[in-house]
Amino acid sequence: MNTPHATSVPLSSTLTLLGNISAQQFLDEYWQKKPLLIRNALPKNFAPLTNKEILTLAGYDEAESRLVLLYNDKTNDKTNDKTDDEWTIDHGPFTAADIRELKKNKAAAWTVLIQDTQHFSFEAHALLALFNFLPQTRVDDLMVSYAVKGGGVGPHVDSYDVFLCQGSGQRRWQISAQQDLSLKPNMPLKILNNFQPDSEWLLDEGDMLYLPPAYAHHGIAETNDCVTWSVGFRAPSHQELLEAWLDDLRDTLQIVGRAQDKNRTATNQTNHAAIDAELRANIQQVLTTAMTPQLSDAAFKSFTGRYLSQAKSHVTFDAPDEKLSLAQFTKRAIKDGLTLDLRSRMLYDDDSIYINGERLQLKPHALFVQFANMRQLDKTILKSASSKVFESLYAQWARGYWQFTI
Repeated sequence: MNTPHATSVPLSSTLTLLGNISAQQFLDEYWQKKPLLIRNALPKNFAPLTNKEILTLAGYDEAESRLVLLYNDKTNDKTNDKTDDEWTIDHGPFTAADIRELKKNKAAAWTVLIQDTQHFSFEAHALLALFNFLPQTRVDDLMVSYAVKGGGVGPHVDSYDVFLCQGSGQRRWQISAQQDLSLKPNMPLKILNNFQPDSEWLLDEGDMLYLPPAYAHHGIAETNDCVTWSVGFRAPSHQELLEAWLDDLRDTLQIVGRAQDKNRTATNQTNHAAIDAELRANIQQVLTTAMTPQLSDAAFKSFTGRYLSQAKSHVTFDAPDEKLSLAQFTKRAIKDGLTLDLRSRMLYDDDSIYINGERLQLKPHALFVQFANMRQLDKTILKSASSKVFESLYAQWARGYWQFTI
């Protein structure tokens, strides 16, 4: 797959992303508590993709893209049969012809949204790395919004923490701490029914706005070619965690045997439809015995690592096109180095490596920890690696989890 690739722009690790406050001060005073606006948080040329590349990406089958159109009385198109403030949403991919037609459309303000741009751009991962004062386990995705003047998705709330980084153009943000989160009925988007902003800012390129979960906000593009990059940090809901754990048990738990009642007494024939207390107690004992080991620290440690490292549900990994032997792979890796596939999620704890929902006990642990943190292994490190390391690297390379450094 040929992916759009912007010219690499190094982002300094000393960048004043949070303005004049430290990461710990931000976490203490703002994280999941209140909004924070930071002017000039990012350099003017930070964007992972150019505007042209964004619209090209919207045409990829592998990209999760949406098109939101707003028809309202500001369009002044008397031939339009849409009612005031009517919203529509379509799902991609969108061809170049679709985009050309959109640009001709004067009847609606439109927005193209693309999720998980980090799956298609190394520069997107470089942008995400600026937020490494927060753990990878909380990173959801880097979404991009490309809009014409007046475009947006309406006033809404998100269930995750988000940093809204303004790329090209300008966007006006209105926010509110309101408790009324009721939605407009019969809408294709979750738009707040009674949005009452209490603060408003105009963001220029490089400005950034942090919003905690469930904080009402409305972003309106003030210019054409308005691009906003949204860094989302999501925590799973209790319901999601329980469902994932039960699914995991269904797939991994194997229990032998069958409920028995060898010492049964005769049933009273006039009450033979009554629930059998003896069998019920037997079932309870079987389930309790089966579940107790699954509640151990070791079981939850393994589940947590596998769950948090799962790739997005629509992502699949393919074997590399080129066929290499272990010896050929080793020689090539030492020459070029290795880089995680853009879509791979690699995490670790004190004794295991987790990648794309699997638990691997790869040794030496420190080398793979570095791989997870840096998302690459430099060729200088690989020169001193053992044959066992290359066997492990080869096995996961053959599954598409990492690749040679470009």
